[in-house]
Amino acid sequence: MHRPRYPITPAIRFLRAKRADFRAFIYTYTDHGGARQAARELDIPEHGIVKTLVMETDDPSPLLVLMHGDQAVSTRQLARLIGTKKVIPVRPEKALYYTGYQVGGISPFGTRQNMPVYVQTTILELKTIYINGGKRGFIVAIDPDVLLQTLSAIPVSVAVFS
Repeated sequence: MHRPRYPITPAIRFLRAKRADFRAFIYTYTDHGGARQAARELDIPEHGIVKTLVMETDDPSPLLVLMHGDQAVSTRQLARLIGTKKVIPVRPEKALYYTGYQVGGISPFGTRQNMPVYVQTTILELKTIYINGGKRGFIVAIDPDVLLQTLSAIPVSVAVFS
């Protein structure tokens, strides 16, 4: 049987090394399409798409936040939870520096720098999540437990509707 072709990114190498099960999906990427476009193209709920957001504390220390595609992060609440004055999103150049991935193709797996990963608690309640595979227009479907097992992701409740 023919296996679908997909890019072998650092994220895919990471998932393979950890023996994590995943399914790969390719879609047509457009700038500023975000989770909504991926959900529409792949015919899956936007709530099941997980965005990987790169942020910094006031130190500045980098961190990743995993959030539903149809929700935003309360940076004020996140700062309170992690015990810092503020948390802010980084610019695309810094996101590339920290992760090795371009904005629109950022995966929490196989990042250039090791950083804490915070995951919205409700993501862990889903049966399957769809998260970037390390390239624009490339998503992998995984069990949300993979986030806890491979990244030691820290559950937080910081979602706000966007």
